[in-house]
Amino acid sequence: MIAWCRTELGDVEIDLAAEQATLLDHPGNWVASLVPETGLPRVVDAAVVGSTVIALVDAKPPLLVSHDAGRTWRGAGHGLPKGQHIAIAPESPDTVLYATATRLWLSEDGGRFWRSLAPELPEIAELGFVAPE
Repeated sequence: MIAWCRTELGDVEIDLAAEQATLLDHPGNWVASLVPETGLPRVVDAAVVGSTVIALVDAKPPLLVSHDAGRTWRGAGHGLPKGQHIAIAPESPDTVLYATATRLWLSEDGGRFWRSLAPELPEIAELGFVAPE
């Protein structure tokens, strides 16, 4: 699975399996997802795929996860550092990326467990997944 980041130095593709980042020599042809309205306070960013909604909030824990389109929420991301961006893989809602200023964290179980990815990146401005071809 491939993710992308728009950074202060340019666009980067990240191979999540290999944990390798490639700075592109041209702008990526990506469109950032629209941030869904959650009705929650202190939302920094949010992502939605189907009925799964994840809100990144300025609080502890930093994530609120809903699997019923925002009717009910559970806290997630205990122990994660302060975040700036969140993205959900369109073809796999259990795959979630969380971005701090310069690092990515990956969850493959809907936000229960997280691991830091190896690449340290320039300041991250946007985050998403590359649609499968």
